[in-house]
Amino acid sequence: MTSDLKLRTARSLKWNVIDRLSQQVLYAVTGIVLARELTQADFGLVGAVLIFQAFANLLVDSGFSSALIQRKNPTRLDYSSVLWFNLLVAAALYIVLWFCAPLIAWCFENDQRLIPLSRVMFLSFILNASAIVQTNRFMKEMNVRPVAISNAIGLGAGAVVGITMAVTGWGAWAIVWQTIVSAAVKSLILWAVSRWLPLMRMSWPALRSFMSVGLGMMFTSFLNTVFLNLYSFFIGNRVGLVSLGYYTQSDKWSKLGIASLSQVLTSTFVPALSGVQDDAPRFRNMVRKMNRLTAYLLFPAMLGLAALATPIFHTLFGTKWDASILLFQILLIRGVFVVLNGLYGNYMLALGRSRAIVAMEIVRDVAAIIALAVTFPYMAMETADDPVFGITILLYGQLAATFLAWVVAVVTVSRLTGIPSRNYIADCLPYVALTLLSLVPVHFILSADIPAWLTLATAAAAALVVYIGANAVTHSRIQSDVISYFRGRLK
Repeated sequence: MTSDLKLRTARSLKWNVIDRLSQQVLYAVTGIVLARELTQADFGLVGAVLIFQAFANLLVDSGFSSALIQRKNPTRLDYSSVLWFNLLVAAALYIVLWFCAPLIAWCFENDQRLIPLSRVMFLSFILNASAIVQTNRFMKEMNVRPVAISNAIGLGAGAVVGITMAVTGWGAWAIVWQTIVSAAVKSLILWAVSRWLPLMRMSWPALRSFMSVGLGMMFTSFLNTVFLNLYSFFIGNRVGLVSLGYYTQSDKWSKLGIASLSQVLTSTFVPALSGVQDDAPRFRNMVRKMNRLTAYLLFPAMLGLAALATPIFHTLFGTKWDASILLFQILLIRGVFVVLNGLYGNYMLALGRSRAIVAMEIVRDVAAIIALAVTFPYMAMETADDPVFGITILLYGQLAATFLAWVVAVVTVSRLTGIPSRNYIADCLPYVALTLLSLVPVHFILSADIPAWLTLATAAAAALVVYIGANAVTHSRIQSDVISYFRGRLK
């Protein structure tokens, strides 16, 4: 990695981390208030709408944003064509879904509250469609700062609206309008700070030039969206909206870490890798460094949050959401393999190997469907102490499926990059070991009879000190680079 590319990648990573951390703080503050003010059924209602919105957002993007990032030098016409296409698809989908709102309600106990909720919530994907290309251009330039600022201001505005509506008794509508306001403000800021304006035309030849990578990525994203939302649909349809509320809460908080880390890695690594895709030795060298940096961040984040799940929930919500704690822990452990699968997909995307990404996604979804079929008969089981006992069984099955998909992903990416599978595993193992070492004091602190907030603060601090200290003792090059950069000494 040249000095200039290394510095630009580090800056991009820094602003991506700032972006995700600021989003997490805002999500957390808003989420805490909403979780305290709203009921499990309120979260279940919004969770049902989000299933359909996820597919709409996928179709709006059409995979072209990934293709734009992968392409070395996209033109103004390329960007303009993708923007207008995204907006046309978004408008068409909104019209279809507006008329389909009664069918959505029918899928979930025919709850008529879902009809107006969904019709308003679906406006957000039109707003998001207007910001895709502007965001993409900044990411392509590895200039993440404007995106981070727009996200922070948008989420802040949405938080004010959501919290105000929640405390004044608007129920699920608080989450809906929080989403709408956040998307609208973010889009407005991106257009205001960008110096780019689209051409007033759309080129079909330009769109067709993205088809090879774009359609492959869209199909992959479609399968991934099915994979992520299948559980919500069956839980809401078979078990009920209250149980869906417990699952939605655990899923939302686990995704703060999983989705944040995945987005940071994609936004930072794909543009850097696409620039050296024709230089195999350099590409492989960058992949090894990215493996180690990901492992350095991933394992302490996910396993640490899982270990601290109980004091986190008790500090934030009291005991209202205790049924979500074990679900949260399972989803975080599964998230380790989700992030790694996404990382390997980034390597394939940078090489333009969309077919391999599709094949890997098919393997993961087939494994998930088999696990769902095996655990489906137990999904609605409850006990006197555990209202989500059956959902826990479902998630254990999905954890096993995701692990098997990771094994296939390691073999696949090894073949495409020319890096042996054992090296991908070797890049992770030291950080797994150091993370487990850092969790030893956490185990003893959790058993102490002290308030939840003090348990959380003490255990988190102890784990962080042990992890950073252990990396220093073992002379971790990745940690040295991270510390050097933030001290301003990276040359």
